[in-house]
Amino acid sequence: MSPPAPSTRHTSAIRITPRTALVLTIASIAGLAMFLWPLFASPSPESAAHSGDAPLIFAVTLPFVVAVVLAEMTSGGLDSKALAMLGVLSAINAALRPLGAGTAGIETVFFMLVLAGRVFGPGFGFVLGCTSLFASALLTAGVGPWLPFQMLASAWVGLGAGLLPKRVRGRREIVMLACYGVFSAYAFGFLLNMWFWPFLADAPGMVGPAFVPGDAVLDNLHRFFVFTVLTSTFGWDTGRAITNCVAIVLVGPAVLAALRRAARKAAFEAPIVFEPVERVEPVGPPQPATATETETETAHQPCA
Repeated sequence: MSPPAPSTRHTSAIRITPRTALVLTIASIAGLAMFLWPLFASPSPESAAHSGDAPLIFAVTLPFVVAVVLAEMTSGGLDSKALAMLGVLSAINAALRPLGAGTAGIETVFFMLVLAGRVFGPGFGFVLGCTSLFASALLTAGVGPWLPFQMLASAWVGLGAGLLPKRVRGRREIVMLACYGVFSAYAFGFLLNMWFWPFLADAPGMVGPAFVPGDAVLDNLHRFFVFTVLTSTFGWDTGRAITNCVAIVLVGPAVLAALRRAARKAAFEAPIVFEPVERVEPVGPPQPATATETETETAHQPCA
């Protein structure tokens, strides 16, 4: 008899309701606008006067967007088992990140994020992306105005991993996750470059084409792609992509099996039902008293 085929049931540690999906979509659009707003902002004397404090304003606003999404996604959908799993994986990712330290783009935090988002669902992947980067920033003293942007970009990496086709398994799944790891590495670098590139226009020693305020969006995007290729594509982003691909191919099957085993034992989607215990009364004629009960009653009778 051949062994049963593996189940394709997808376990979601954090339930995404329609309201949560709406809030997540709005927050993602707002977060993307915070990355790309210089491309669409019209320069004027009034806005030029505030060009110095614009990054600070957006760096202060973005954490509130992330906090709203986290509060919405965890309201009623994050039980103690999912919270424990989130804490364990966040600690693992925080411990993995210093191993590469970003040298030549070698970052060991993203492959685990992709695998966890794949197993536990898009909601869990989004939250894990935020908490992993926050915990690793505390561990490596990497807290700064860039941190909220890193948290949101990594949250999208985990979210996208959870949205990949669910029925793909076996070698095809590893190939799919490896390709996604490469794509997400370049997408992460693209977003983080866009965070600081528009503000390097007047920087001394600027490498590559600079941002031109008020120019056409396509022209600035062309300059940005050239800047990204010259500064990070063949260094940081490619190193990150290779790290993700190699890690997923080598340890992906074992990690996926371990995470799925933990998900089955946790049974995140199993409903918890409390049923009252009913007392069962004996049916039939009363049973005669035993000899021990008769002797006890006789011993307690008063003497005549």
